[in-house]
Amino acid sequence: MTSLELAQWSGQGLDLLRRQNSAEMTEHLGGPETAEQLRRRHERYLSLADGRMFLVVLDDQVVGSVGYWTREWNGEQVYETGYGILPEYQGRGFAAEALRLCAQRAARDGSHAWLHAFPSVHHEASNAVCRKAGFELVGPCEFEYPPGHAIRSNDWRLALTRPDAH
Repeated sequence: MTSLELAQWSGQGLDLLRRQNSAEMTEHLGGPETAEQLRRRHERYLSLADGRMFLVVLDDQVVGSVGYWTREWNGEQVYETGYGILPEYQGRGFAAEALRLCAQRAARDGSHAWLHAFPSVHHEASNAVCRKAGFELVGPCEFEYPPGHAIRSNDWRLALTRPDAH
């Protein structure tokens, strides 16, 4: 039996970012980044102040990334999430499971009521991940990503409930 877990972002993350920086994986994210952009992204992930970035690990093998961070959305502070599973591991439910694990961490460690994801309306697989992970579709929206580039996205959200809130 395979076991998917989240590990704190570390030096291994830079290699993962390089592996994820393909035309296939960045098609809906504005395309591949330069080596300098990847290095800066890695540094941001190492030092996230209000949120966390994780390596998605399957049987001691890094297969992707997932994380959450604070952003303002429609006048309130929420968490935004992002995720990416390497192509050779896609289609097996790992992204949805990683997203559920990430939501559990955000609920336990964080302070916001909602976790939002903003996949492109054209990215069917990423929208399916949100649905499978239990997010509700709020609807289409304009979203800026990468900075300075507006895209049509779907706004998915998941209520974060603290494990001790019963």
